[in-house]
Amino acid sequence: MKRSALACVALACVAFVLAAAVAPLRAEEDSLLSRDAVLRDAAIPAMGNPKGDITIVEFFDYQCPHCKKLSPELEQVIREDGQVRLVMKDWPILGPPSDVAARLVLAARYQDKYEAGHRALMTFRGQLTEPVLRDALAKAGVDLVRADADLATHRAEIDALLKRNNAQAEAFGFFATPSFIIGTFRVPGVLEAAMFKRAIADARAAAAKGKKK
Repeated sequence: MKRSALACVALACVAFVLAAAVAPLRAEEDSLLSRDAVLRDAAIPAMGNPKGDITIVEFFDYQCPHCKKLSPELEQVIREDGQVRLVMKDWPILGPPSDVAARLVLAARYQDKYEAGHRALMTFRGQLTEPVLRDALAKAGVDLVRADADLATHRAEIDALLKRNNAQAEAFGFFATPSFIIGTFRVPGVLEAAMFKRAIADARAAAAKGKKK
C-alpha cells in the first residue's frame, strides 16, 4: 500500500470528535480540554488567519525533524486556504535544548517577535544547541537581552503554559511530535499536504453539520 493510502487509512482510524475525547475525563480536567482551552489559549499567538473558521493546533518540538519537514507544506496549505488559524503548542519532549528554545520563543511574544522566532527555529537545520538557537533567534530580529528579561518576568506564565500543553497532549493520547487537533478531530502523526486539505474539509463539514442540529 502506498504512503498516501496508508495516511488515508491512518486518518480515518484516529479522527475523533474533540467533545467525545473530553467526555470520559474527570470533571476537574474539563476546563483544560475545553474547546477554548485547546483551540484558543490566549497565551499563544495565532498564526495564519486569526479569524479563520477552522483551527489547527500542532503539538511540536523545535528538535523534531518531522515537524520541520512538514512545516512548509502546512504553511502553504494554510496560505492557499486563507481561512485557517494555526496554533503552535510547544511540547518540548526531545531534551533540554527543546525546552530552552520553547521558552525563548514564547518570551519573544512580549516584543511581538513570536512568529519570527518560531520560523527561525523551525527552518533551522542542524543540531540545536543553546548557543546555536540563540544565534538563530538574534538573526531573526529577536532582542535576546529583552527576551531573557521577559522570560524571567513571565516565568510563571510560561511554566503554566508548557504544563497545560503537556497535560493536553497526554490527555489526548499523543506520544510523539507532531500531533494535531484539526477543527474537532485529533490526529497523531505526520500528514502530507493533501491530507491536511482533506482533514480541513472534513472539519468544516463536521462544523456545518453541528450547526444544523
